[in-house]
Amino acid sequence: MGSIKCIGILTSGGDAPGMNAAIRAVTRSAIFNGLQVKGIYRGYKGLLTGEIKEFRTENVSNIIQLGGTILKTARCQEFKTPEGRQIAYETMQREGIDALVVIGGDGSLTGARLLAQEFDIPCIGLPGTIDNDLYGTDTTIGYDTALNTILDAVDKIRDTATSHERLFFVEVMGRDAGFLALNGAIAAGAEAAIIPEFNTEVDQLEEVINNGFRKSKSSSIVLVAESEITGGAMHYAERVKNEYPQYDTRVTILGHLQRGGRPTAHDRIIASRMGVASIQALMEGQRNVMIGIQDDKIVYVPFTKAIKNDKPIDRELVNVLRELSI
Repeated sequence: MGSIKCIGILTSGGDAPGMNAAIRAVTRSAIFNGLQVKGIYRGYKGLLTGEIKEFRTENVSNIIQLGGTILKTARCQEFKTPEGRQIAYETMQREGIDALVVIGGDGSLTGARLLAQEFDIPCIGLPGTIDNDLYGTDTTIGYDTALNTILDAVDKIRDTATSHERLFFVEVMGRDAGFLALNGAIAAGAEAAIIPEFNTEVDQLEEVINNGFRKSKSSSIVLVAESEITGGAMHYAERVKNEYPQYDTRVTILGHLQRGGRPTAHDRIIASRMGVASIQALMEGQRNVMIGIQDDKIVYVPFTKAIKNDKPIDRELVNVLRELSI
């Protein structure tokens, strides 16, 4: 820890509500512990272009309630090359940045792991993604807010679905993870969730129909995880049109609506806890770990585990949804 005097902080990949709360926590905890802080703009791209600014406590005032990220975020193909990471390292050297805190998903943590490996830089990751798909943490920054956004949208869709006696397929984000779709379906009282984790096991649409789908209901809502594996909501709506033409179907794709909005209290709290924990981890000599929360306790998860291991879906939740959708 004695060699770390200045930390850099960046947000990378898709934005997530609560990232600003994490930026605030990292900045203030670092300053509290006598460290200098530099904000790196537009993710890893900022390390290549040198778009870096010293952060003081006032730089992160009044941001905890804001969605998105004040540091901006961008994809950076050049950083994926050894030459690009060399430029990033040289920028860090020039700016006097001794360690890096990266807030983002698995792609962001992969970048941090490569930088740490190649140049022996202490890197700490914070799981900032609405998908909740990082192994080793019960929840990620932004997931709870996105879930509540889905809940609000589906509650509104339910009104029109009931009025017109329709079957609605609602597509939600999650990439190759079904956490938003499954838990969103339970919370919204939907009839089913189609998720990528089970796509190779059963024909999920056929299972929905065979389980007495709409037996006692005039309208129904099915949440579909946006994924190449499932094919998305449009795929299932087309199948229903061809295979079950008696149903009047509609599709709603929530899209980037799920990424925005004021973070919930839960997301603000976990982002704050994780931000403080990232500085504590550096002070303890930790490196190349993601800060996670398990059973409401802070844990350190090696990058290799967080990135490479698949986070499993709790099958008990599938049974809960199935029993409650009759």
